[in-house]
Amino acid sequence: MTKRGLMLAFLTTGWVLVTLDQLSKYLVIENLKPGQSVPIIGNLVRLVLVYNDSAAFSIGFGATWIFTILSTLATLAIIWFAPKLETPGWAVTGGLALGGVVGNLIDRLIRNPGFGQGHVVDFLSIPFNFPIFNVADMAIVAVAIIVVIRIMGGAPIGKAPIARA
Repeated sequence: MTKRGLMLAFLTTGWVLVTLDQLSKYLVIENLKPGQSVPIIGNLVRLVLVYNDSAAFSIGFGATWIFTILSTLATLAIIWFAPKLETPGWAVTGGLALGGVVGNLIDRLIRNPGFGQGHVVDFLSIPFNFPIFNVADMAIVAVAIIVVIRIMGGAPIGKAPIARA
């Protein structure tokens, strides 16, 4: 695949993910009240609207502005690294990372209580006291898993696997 094709895969994946993330958040906000629980798959998956001012797993409660800065830096780093991606798999993985980070960054920039301190919209709930999350969060976790698996399989980040003799 050409460099142009890889960048197109990267940007398209990111754009699609941000669109799905923001659309899902819009629909949940329009149709649920905060704290309202709606079963989707019995008690296995439920919709529960919450506004989160911390990071994943409620780390850093009340430090939203720090996460806004970190998300902005992460977005810039992902965009900077994108031209170095050499395979379609890494381009899509990079796009998922970009979309996940930007999806939550948008919330921090535009939602209440104000610019840079906005609360992230979370709405997916599963059992076992697992934190409530959103589409962007799922992408970020998926990227982490993919990266670990690919590195363990011998593929340097962004590059094709190393041929073994």
